[in-house]
Amino acid sequence: MSSIYIVCIDDEHQVLDVLIKDLEGLEEVFPIEVASSVPEARILFAEILKSGNRIGLVVCDHIMPGEYGVDLLVEMQNKEETKATRKILLTGQAGLDDTINAVNNARLNHYIAKPWNPDYLLKVAKNELTSYVLEHEKDLLQYMRLLDSTRIQDAIRNRGYI
Repeated sequence: MSSIYIVCIDDEHQVLDVLIKDLEGLEEVFPIEVASSVPEARILFAEILKSGNRIGLVVCDHIMPGEYGVDLLVEMQNKEETKATRKILLTGQAGLDDTINAVNNARLNHYIAKPWNPDYLLKVAKNELTSYVLEHEKDLLQYMRLLDSTRIQDAIRNRGYI
């Protein structure tokens, strides 16, 4: 069975450390990987996908050396293997044009401003991962304890498993 990964992308290592801590409760089911640049994220995506796994959620900063996070999110939306990935832009520096670009062209699922509330980030991540598994998984029971159990129960009922 393939794993569904969470990937966090930020050029500040302290931010990545805090993101891992804030999301660590999800790691028992969703492995968490980090990248400190857009090129590093591309390599990481390729490795995850090559090993038959999927990327369910990306939490990405915008302003990074070399390339912008929003450009990566747009690129992901244009690739079949990452199009379905749920995308959170976590930044304190995206302007209105960049945010509109992310919403319109990257199909951004959520925007969170830095500094963020860890409980809110976890809530949003759980919601986005719930949406991902409802769209892409058949066996939903394994996610019931960790994600939005009400939405998962409703999906199980609607699929006729009960």
